[in-house]
Amino acid sequence: MKTKKWSLFLVLALSLCLLFSLSACGSSADDGDDSAAKTYTIGVCQLVQHEALDAATQGFEDALIELLGEENVTFDVQNAQGDSATCATICSQFVASGNDLILANATLALQAAASATNEIPILGTSVTDYATALDIDDWAGVTGTNISGTSDLAPLDEQAAMLKELFPDAKNIGILYCSAEANSVYQSQQITSYLEGYGYTCKEFTFSDSNDVRAVTANAANESDVIYVPTDNTAASNAEVINNVCLPAEIPIVAGEAGICASCGVATLSIDYYELGYTTGQMAYEVLVQGADISAMEVQYAPNVTKQYNAEICETLGITVPDGYTALESK
Repeated sequence: MKTKKWSLFLVLALSLCLLFSLSACGSSADDGDDSAAKTYTIGVCQLVQHEALDAATQGFEDALIELLGEENVTFDVQNAQGDSATCATICSQFVASGNDLILANATLALQAAASATNEIPILGTSVTDYATALDIDDWAGVTGTNISGTSDLAPLDEQAAMLKELFPDAKNIGILYCSAEANSVYQSQQITSYLEGYGYTCKEFTFSDSNDVRAVTANAANESDVIYVPTDNTAASNAEVINNVCLPAEIPIVAGEAGICASCGVATLSIDYYELGYTTGQMAYEVLVQGADISAMEVQYAPNVTKQYNAEICETLGITVPDGYTALESK
C-alpha cells in the first residue's frame, strides 16, 4: 500500500511541476508579446497649417503607422498657429506628459522643443538649416544632442540659376520673407550671394508677422523686376495676399517650394515635403525601436528636387517656361 501511495504522490507531483512549467512558459510568451507590442506616444508641434508642413506631418505619421502598426503609436498633433510662444507651451506640455519623442515641424517649433528638453528625443522636419536654428558653430552634420531630423533646404545655387534661366534680363531682385524666421534669414543671405554673382541687384523686403505682409509686398513689387520668396512659413500662410499684390502689378515670383508657387509663384525648384516627413518617420523608428543614438544621427536632406511651374500664372504674365519643368496645379 505504501508503495502505491508513494507512486500516486510522485505522479501528482510530476503533473503539478509540468503544469507550473507550462504556465511559466505561457507567462514568458505573453511578456514577450507585451514587449513587442509596446505603444509609443509622440508629440507633434507644427508651427502653422499650410500645404508643405501638413504634408510633412502626414508623411511622418504614415511612416510610423506602417512600421509600428496603427495600434502601437499615438500622435498628439498640435498647431501653434504661427506663434513661437505657443510652440513653447506645446513642447512644455509634451515634456510634462512624458512623450516618447517630439516631432518639431518647422524651425521655430524645433527651437521651442530644444528649449523644453534635453532628454526626450527630438526630430525636426521642414527645418532649413540646423546650425542656424540651434546656434551651432563648426557644423558637421550632427547636433551631438538629443536632436536630429530632416532639412527642407533645396539647392539655393540651383534656384538662383533657375531664376537666371527664366529672367535673364531682370536687374532688381526683391527677396521677400519674414524676419522672425531664422530659416528665411539664412536662405536670403545664401541666395543673395548667388544672384549677385549673376549680376543682379538684390534687396530684402521683410515683414515681422502676417499683419504687414501686404504693405511690405507692395513695396517689393514697386522696386523689383522679380521677387524671390524662400521656404518661409509666414509667406506660405499668406501666399494669396502676396499674389493679390504681385499678379496685378505683373511682378513674377520665384518660390522656394511648391506650395507657395501654387498660390503666387511662376516657378520653383522644390522638394517633396511628404517624402521628407516620411524619412523623418523612419528616423523616429530607428530611435524608438532600434535604439539608434540620436546625437550621432546625421541630418537628412530630400533626395530629389523638381523644377515646377504654375501654368496659370505664367500664362497670365506671358512667361514661356523652358523644357524640363513640370506643371503644378495653381490654387
